[in-house]
Amino acid sequence: MSGMRRAPRLPHGPVAIVSSPWIVVGAGVLVMVVLLFMALGAYRGRSPAPDGASRPPALPLPTLAEVPSAPGPASSPPPVRPGLSGRASGLPPSATAGSRSPSAGPSVGATGGASRSPSRAPQGQPAMSGRYGVVQSFDGGFIGEVSMVNRSAESRGWTVRLEFSGGRLVTAWVEGVPQGTVRQDGSGFTYVSGVDVRPGGSVSLRFHQERASGTPRVCTVDGVRCGGF
Repeated sequence: MSGMRRAPRLPHGPVAIVSSPWIVVGAGVLVMVVLLFMALGAYRGRSPAPDGASRPPALPLPTLAEVPSAPGPASSPPPVRPGLSGRASGLPPSATAGSRSPSAGPSVGATGGASRSPSRAPQGQPAMSGRYGVVQSFDGGFIGEVSMVNRSAESRGWTVRLEFSGGRLVTAWVEGVPQGTVRQDGSGFTYVSGVDVRPGGSVSLRFHQERASGTPRVCTVDGVRCGGF
């Protein structure tokens, strides 16, 4: 029996795997199949959503009715008719400033106040009449005034002459119109207008006099004696 040979034993463990190359090949094929299935699964997960899946709503496109159009020319308001519209002036359409009757109302004089309609001065009455008065009195002096009205039918300038017994003129001025020129002398002063007074208009000259009587010795408008004293 010592001459009999024993059959060789198959190796176990890693040595058996290395000695059997078909096992290594089979394991590699199995790993490749697994990786292939994993790649197919990942690809299917990235594929577009099926028809039943929800999609984000699309923005609505503007229609022809929503497109703004260029503004057209503004329509002019209907004409105003007297007696029919709340903005009507009440005057007939044919009435104009040039054809207005003098009886429609008083005109405005040089001082901005109301005056009578233009008319020619009556016979014997001066075209520019004046009236003297004292506006305010105080210790040592007073404020005097000469009020004038143009009663002629044309615009006129004017000249006022005032004389007092003693005293001194402090200042003189015209109410509401451009100032004129004042000339003083020993017994009084003369004031020449700087603007004409229109027909029917009025104007007032005021002055401050010191140490003098409130009643002048002379008061004239264009050489005609003033009234009021």
